[in-house]
Amino acid sequence: MTDLVNNPAGDARARRNVMVLVAMQAILGSQMPMVFVVGGLAGQRLASNPCLSTLPISLVVFGSMTTAPWISAVMQRYGRRVGFAIGAAGGAVGAAVAAAGLYAESFAIFLLGSYFTGIYMSSQGFFRFAAADTASDTYRPKAISYVMAGGLASALIGPQLVKATDPATDIPFMGVYMAIIVLNLIGALLFLLLDLPKPQAVSADEPRGRDRATLLRDPRILTAIIVAMVSYALMNLVMTSTPLAVVGIGFSQANAADIVSAHVLAMFVPSFFTGHLIARFGTQRIMSLGLLILAGAGVVALMGMQLGHFYVALILLGLGWNFGFIGATTLLAAAHAPEERGRVQGMNDALVFGFVTVASLASGGLMNCSGGSVVAGWTAVNLAMLPFLALAAGALIWLRMRPTAAA
Repeated sequence: MTDLVNNPAGDARARRNVMVLVAMQAILGSQMPMVFVVGGLAGQRLASNPCLSTLPISLVVFGSMTTAPWISAVMQRYGRRVGFAIGAAGGAVGAAVAAAGLYAESFAIFLLGSYFTGIYMSSQGFFRFAAADTASDTYRPKAISYVMAGGLASALIGPQLVKATDPATDIPFMGVYMAIIVLNLIGALLFLLLDLPKPQAVSADEPRGRDRATLLRDPRILTAIIVAMVSYALMNLVMTSTPLAVVGIGFSQANAADIVSAHVLAMFVPSFFTGHLIARFGTQRIMSLGLLILAGAGVVALMGMQLGHFYVALILLGLGWNFGFIGATTLLAAAHAPEERGRVQGMNDALVFGFVTVASLASGGLMNCSGGSVVAGWTAVNLAMLPFLALAAGALIWLRMRPTAAA
């Protein structure tokens, strides 16, 4: 009998898992736009140095980077559900600790909570890989794309929850983090509905796959990691600074939440058809288009700081991230053997979120400490995109020049 992974007719199980994973993205994923809307603003309120205002966001991403290798190994050995449960627990604990930091007006405690939130962020990153576990070769890019599309609901739910819960307590932002605790507890119940293969014990005579150094020499794997790193890091660089720029130039926190909501919608709405575009035009073309759109976002942002500029730039930023990141994920998923899955995916997410950590930390420094004005800071943030877009474009050109590896 043909194996499920190679049999499109056997995708009923994969489709069921995709539905559950979409719901997980919608409910659990709502906490991420909530954290990104208020994290920098809370940091600005608690930090003694305004250059460190986005450090809470950096700690979230740093937590994700340092968690990815070991949580991937846990999933490889004990299954996806165990890893997802650890992630939800990290999200709930992180929100509780962050709330305690707000209550005590302690930046250090707030940063500790942010790190624990990163454990959830790392776990969420594996939702897309879980979608590919039971999917056929034909259905795989669509499965990944549909799961990413679950973020559409989180884009609607998260910022609206910020508006509804922030005024609920006397301490600014406390209500937001209390709501995040509830989201993690509710979302964890969905893990029970997943029907994923149980990890098999590895015998001594079974293939172990390539080591990390060898994997990184594979042109497809290296290019996928570089494009994912650049797409995610540049998206984070600009998005982290956006609430600071919007509020700093004179608009309201509600305006900032609406702009972030539009951005997150742009990140995930295209996922309904990104998989189809990849299947028709190929991963390299879609990744290239994503980089081009990211460059367009920077151009629009540099044209002005009216609400219209923020909305258009952030929408383009989300769309470019979608094409670049989903394309890179699809390329990576097809570039390794099953026994290499945990090693490759953990290494990929550690490198991606390591780069994003640097970007989010640099975001606050560029925004608040470049030229002494909001306009100068926003300009510095968007100009910083250029060298990294050149790096990713160079990687794609290099891959295209290697027809055997790119086939």
